[in-house]
Amino acid sequence: MTARGIDQLDILIVTGDAYVDHAAFGPILIARFLEGRGYKVGVVAQPKWDDPSDIARMGAPRLFVGVSAGNLDSMLGKLTSQLKTRSEDQYTPGGERNQRPNRATLVYSNLCRAAFPGVPIVLGGIEASLRRIAHYDYWSDKVRRSMLLDAKADLLVFGMGEKPAWEIAQRLDAGKPLSALRDIRGTAHVLNSPKEWRPFADEPSRNVKDGKVLLLPSYEEVRGDRLAFAKMTGTFQKETNPGNARPLLQVHGDQAVYFNPPAHPLKEEEMDELYDLPFQRLPHPTYKQGVPAYKTVKDSIVTMRGCFGGCTFCSITEHEGRIIQSRSESSVLREIRQLSRMNSFSGTLTDIGGPTANMYKVRCKSEKIETACRRLSCLHPKVCSNLNTDHTPLLDLLGKVRKNKDVKHAYIASGIRYDLAEKSPEFIRVLAQHHTGGQVSVAPEHNNPDVLDKMKKPPIEAYERFVSSFCDASEKAGKEQHLVPYLITGHPGSTLSDAVDLALYLKRQGMRPRQVQDFIPTPMAIATAMYHTGYDPFTLEPVYSAKKLREKRMMKALVFYWDEQHWPLAREALLSLGKGHLIGRAADCLVPPDYGKTKSTAGKRSPQGPRSGPPRGPRSGTPRGRKPN
Repeated sequence: MTARGIDQLDILIVTGDAYVDHAAFGPILIARFLEGRGYKVGVVAQPKWDDPSDIARMGAPRLFVGVSAGNLDSMLGKLTSQLKTRSEDQYTPGGERNQRPNRATLVYSNLCRAAFPGVPIVLGGIEASLRRIAHYDYWSDKVRRSMLLDAKADLLVFGMGEKPAWEIAQRLDAGKPLSALRDIRGTAHVLNSPKEWRPFADEPSRNVKDGKVLLLPSYEEVRGDRLAFAKMTGTFQKETNPGNARPLLQVHGDQAVYFNPPAHPLKEEEMDELYDLPFQRLPHPTYKQGVPAYKTVKDSIVTMRGCFGGCTFCSITEHEGRIIQSRSESSVLREIRQLSRMNSFSGTLTDIGGPTANMYKVRCKSEKIETACRRLSCLHPKVCSNLNTDHTPLLDLLGKVRKNKDVKHAYIASGIRYDLAEKSPEFIRVLAQHHTGGQVSVAPEHNNPDVLDKMKKPPIEAYERFVSSFCDASEKAGKEQHLVPYLITGHPGSTLSDAVDLALYLKRQGMRPRQVQDFIPTPMAIATAMYHTGYDPFTLEPVYSAKKLREKRMMKALVFYWDEQHWPLAREALLSLGKGHLIGRAADCLVPPDYGKTKSTAGKRSPQGPRSGPPRGPRSGTPRGRKPN
């Protein structure tokens, strides 16, 4: 600050992540964005939380303090689905654990209030965004209030925060009071007395009809009534399109939280301007150890944001939005040129994509239809006829990337939406020939049609068609390549018996998956509402969810049918279901019998697994018989 002649900051950003000056780190993106608009912005990263002194090291800002837990919900970043502490924190130097508190947004907000009396506090980031309404918290197994109330902050920014943060800064800079900031899109604020919120609650039908305010079930209702929680989720999910979303109100005791409609998505020129900001693409120079998350993104390029897939277990659409926001070709190519000039660049772009790689510039055919639509997914139960599925813009971009003499390899490591890729055989051909680093990630998730329907994922046959097309394209390109299928066990709607069927399917296909996720109920996701309530939020039909941790472990063990360390739990699962006939050496068995261990074999892994049955499929999970030579 002294070197730059800054006596006082305009805005201070507090983040639970390490300071990595890269566009993939959300709080830093907002800091650079605001700096680019002329504000003096400082960042305090991973402050100590035992007293306010560390968070106050740069002094009180003139306009406001922005608080974020970082790129992940702090509880998700700390604990697994089995409620065990993770081995490392990806967003901390050296992967060191315990460098941010539980529910970091709340703790940092309290510290800021103590350090900077009278300075407005604005919450933002993933944690605040996805905990903005009454929500189920898996790690405490209870329904918690809106984070805005518990943090006692002045405003909460939800979704992608560039526009709301700028609007807040402009109005405060113009001398406006906090009471004049209550109509900013993409923000929520507290109404502190029944006198303020009672008019909305007394006549909700009139307000809904007039398109003014939609009343959600209260915190007290959803905390005590699971059906009310399910209805709240179904109602909320239909109000996420910025084109037609209405303001929402949720009462919490004598207070209420008022939610403005989501911020409008960025236009192409705005996205370009955002990624043209002077990011150093490096961790802070004071760090003596590397930041694991930085290694993942340092040579990657983001081409778009948002997702219209609407998968129920994912919260990307609730945060980034369903409308795809893409950068221009020239912006992407400009960033690649800048990256190629860095001494650390090896010539390999590790990823060109975003939440879903092949949604670049894919939008609704009609802006009028897009702004009026309340559909939760453009791809489920089938691809919408109004969706422009043309992959040509992406193919043109990839072609120009390949012409850059400084780029030796340009891979797509982001997930591929295979039901969308089916619409472009040319994309599959180019992907296999030029942009696969030996393997490509896809997410069939399961094989059971009812489970896939609850996930809002396409039938397994769509995945099989993509496998066939990709493997044919790889073979024609003369390359040996694999698909890495991501699978989820324990998802609402799936049973232990379904896990057995999935394991049998995988074995028949010769697939030995390495990527299996035990379902984690994250705040605000539709599947989380199913898990907590036992109801589908849209049909209100009962949905089974595995709640016992051991049952969830058994589901995962079955999918790892080929791995010896999972055999004991898999046997237990099969016996509990009366499916002991699947324990044996026959081709149609899942796991071998337990013959016990001798001194000579104890502790050793069998290299063969069950001796009978089909030969090993590729380690990556490409179905047996479809791997190119």
